Amino acid sequence: MKTCLIVDDSRVIRKVSRHILETLGFTVEEAENGQEGLEQCDEAMPDVILLDWNMPVMTGIEFITQLRERPNGAKPKVVFCTTENDVAHIREAISAGADEYVMKPFDHETLQIKLQLVGFA
Repeated sequence: MKTCLIVDDSRVIRKVSRHILETLGFTVEEAENGQEGLEQCDEAMPDVILLDWNMPVMTGIEFITQLRERPNGAKPKVVFCTTENDVAHIREAISAGADEYVMKPFDHETLQIKLQLVGFA
């Protein structure tokens, strides 16, 4: 079973994302900030991480930087999900280790396409 961790401080985004992912056959876990997300990754590394950019406690960039330094931290495909859409943000996310990038709000089809691009849909 494919696993996905949603790291986002918005309960609504987590709920919508969970619904989409479960219809695509994923087992889903949630974290409301980057620190909580890293703790969950330390327990069980997911196949895919949907990652918010702007969060309290730890930003998405801080999360992915620390994730990629961990043992097995290169394994998950990371899709940034954010309202930040300028080229500088996209470049920063990719250079920090993100595999894909999706704009909020997104729908089932958009997320499915991004997951296909990283080999998981």
